[in-house]
Amino acid sequence: MNDKDLLKLSAKELVELGICPTCFNREHNGALYGDNKDKLIYEDIDIECFFVGNPRADGHMCISTINHYHDMSEAPDCINEKIIRFSKQFMIILKEVYKCERVYMCTMCDGPNNHYHIQLIPRYSYEKRGSRNFVKERHSYVHDAEKYNKVKSLIHDYVLGKKDS
Repeated sequence: MNDKDLLKLSAKELVELGICPTCFNREHNGALYGDNKDKLIYEDIDIECFFVGNPRADGHMCISTINHYHDMSEAPDCINEKIIRFSKQFMIILKEVYKCERVYMCTMCDGPNNHYHIQLIPRYSYEKRGSRNFVKERHSYVHDAEKYNKVKSLIHDYVLGKKDS
């Protein structure tokens, strides 16, 4: 199947063909999931960090590897260590900016061609504690320029060594 035909398929159909939809989307300039530049917080040669387009909570973020790994066990230790460091820092930042009580971290790289990523899901004080927060109903992403810019600024300060938690 050529690229023109592949571009007509859904993420599920690509997975059934053995194609990672995250890699496909990146290689085809957002053709599958759209442009996420309005959600992108940080990117380097190893990872990208962005707000989720269909979040389970306001402030729901994803940290994804640039290169394809099926899960944490396949990624080099230096990538896993970086993801954990960034996850910790984003948890601190999200609690500060979004005023959430906790931030849950999970990874569910399930399926034959999924792309390794970590999700950070805020829990607010008015929500019940527990694992049900991982499966809260999703809603549409609403861009909040003030919060977006604050999160982006704080993570860039962290990267530049201005704030090390």
